[in-house]
Amino acid sequence: MSRSLHVGAVAYDPKVVSIWEGLARYLRSEGRLPVDVALFLSYPAQVDALLEGRIDLAWNTNLAYLQSETWSQGACRPVCMRDTDLGWTSKIFAPQGGPVRTLSDLRGRTLALGSSDSGHAAILPTHFLAREGLRERREYQSIRFDPDLGKHGDTGTSELEVLKAVMDGRADAGVVGSPFWTRVASQELVPPGSLLEVWTSPSFSHCMFTARPGLEPDRIRSFAEALEAMSFDNPEHRKILEAEGLRSWVPPHTEGYDDPRTAATEQSFFVRPTR
Repeated sequence: MSRSLHVGAVAYDPKVVSIWEGLARYLRSEGRLPVDVALFLSYPAQVDALLEGRIDLAWNTNLAYLQSETWSQGACRPVCMRDTDLGWTSKIFAPQGGPVRTLSDLRGRTLALGSSDSGHAAILPTHFLAREGLRERREYQSIRFDPDLGKHGDTGTSELEVLKAVMDGRADAGVVGSPFWTRVASQELVPPGSLLEVWTSPSFSHCMFTARPGLEPDRIRSFAEALEAMSFDNPEHRKILEAEGLRSWVPPHTEGYDDPRTAATEQSFFVRPTR
């Protein structure tokens, strides 16, 4: 039997365990790939494990993928991603009828931001706003919520805090990722019509399976091909795909990481912590 592939994922929610039980079962039975899954409490811990060769593949956020790539000097390779990882945006919203209706209205106002290490709720929106001449602590003030640092905003907890801050008047406007914004409407988290979408960022990409330095190309290819063979039309596959929030696995689209790379560089996220 070939050597097991050791795959890492961050346990940001209890559902991650059942998702990976299903994925591992599929990879072993239908993909004919022996896999072992390691769950981590944070992306920094997972990135360290990938760079040190303790795992072969990591299911990374955009920031974790770019840190892996940068700190390995390009030796960590992109493998595959979800169809839903393409075309993410950040949204700025404000109370309907309030003082903020356009970006320029943010001047002198307070903006609520999510976790500092979240690409969609903090890193990218502040980058895009600075590009528009709106710099944090200069043109606008901010409230930051960091309840889940290390998980890169995956839990959505900080975005809920952003929503609360806008609704109770502590902030004039807030930032969330496009999936959370869709959830606000679909789950009626606030009264319909109470919020105004002020601005949508340029699009960027979210998660990426990442291979460790030196992982053999044929093993990378076999893993990617096994995932890409999953079909939404297969009821057993669909359970796993829906739980992980996708319809299909797709090859790497690295162009969607240009803005995240620039923003992370500007905000010193590529300075590796000392131990």
